[in-house]
Amino acid sequence: MPSTKVADASVTRAVRDVRAALRRRRSATRAAGMRAYFKRDETVAFYGVALPAIRALARDVWRTHRATWAVADATRFCDRLIRDAEFEAKAVGVLVLARWEAAFPRGLLRTARGWLSGGHAATWAAVDLLAPAVVTPLVIRFPPLRSGIVRWTAARSLWVRRAAAVTFVPLARRGQALAESYAVATALFDDEEDLIHKAVGWLLREAGKTDPRRLERFLGRHGPRIPRTTVRYAIERFPPGERRRLLAATRPDRFPAGSR
Repeated sequence: MPSTKVADASVTRAVRDVRAALRRRRSATRAAGMRAYFKRDETVAFYGVALPAIRALARDVWRTHRATWAVADATRFCDRLIRDAEFEAKAVGVLVLARWEAAFPRGLLRTARGWLSGGHAATWAAVDLLAPAVVTPLVIRFPPLRSGIVRWTAARSLWVRRAAAVTFVPLARRGQALAESYAVATALFDDEEDLIHKAVGWLLREAGKTDPRRLERFLGRHGPRIPRTTVRYAIERFPPGERRRLLAATRPDRFPAGSR
């Protein structure tokens, strides 16, 4: 095993090389196109590097260092890059760390939450990369952590709350962790943020793929509380007639005053 000093130097060189590679590939035109997917008031920065190139960079880092780095080294690498302003640097860091998922320690969850609450993954795109790549493997590896993720719904940080929903999306898609998925959805119904409404709708849609009747019952039971954006996302996979019926059945004005 290399010494800590040698490992730190290796991480520093890898971070430097990734930043240089991203600068060489930067494209102002592509960066402007990527920026168009975000609201005007969102603070985002891009090199303008396409996703295949980002994935190739991450793969190269892993191939170079997989025999000498431990998960702690990959975590330091990610910690350095996720603090960069540009999304592509954050993405390379997360994708490299994800290669060590079989060795993720339980304590990595606190680090991931720190990245979220600290504003280092402060866009929907960064959250939607970090949560499935790092947090989901952690709750698979350590199932007792699931209840803690449900409690993230009460966080002050928008990004922590969105991660609570997005973390369970890959599991819900496979019919797993449905109790936690529906608990997260219920806890976030009153959230005022549109990015939360969309994330919860996405989570419910995936939960409904393996048990559509459960989703239908859930929507019927909570209809007046559910933001309309969430409902529309949640029912995307239903046939057109069913979508129209569920949209009508969950309208707030169908319920008596005070029933909410």
